[in-house]
Amino acid sequence: MSFAVRDAVFAALADEHRRTLLERLKAENGQTLSSLCEGLDISRQAVTKHLDALEAANLIFTERRGREKFHYLNPVPIHAVAIRWLRQFDRVKLAALMAVK
Repeated sequence: MSFAVRDAVFAALADEHRRTLLERLKAENGQTLSSLCEGLDISRQAVTKHLDALEAANLIFTERRGREKFHYLNPVPIHAVAIRWLRQFDRVKLAALMAVK
């Protein structure tokens, strides 16, 4: 995973509204903009901008069906970042444990 992709994922995840949208898609994948806007305290235009940022970071993808656009979660970039970070910290912990032993 390149630094640009990783940075885009972190930037997208840094926003609370974007994390909320991802959580909603995790709970029910394939939602329209209207359904994702329900109950949020931000405008439809703001939700659209957040979805654009998530799509640019490859965290979601969309599919058009007629006039409707459905949004789907893509967990692969989150998983790749998590594995890379966890692996890095696991090495540090293992080295520390080996030093104590």
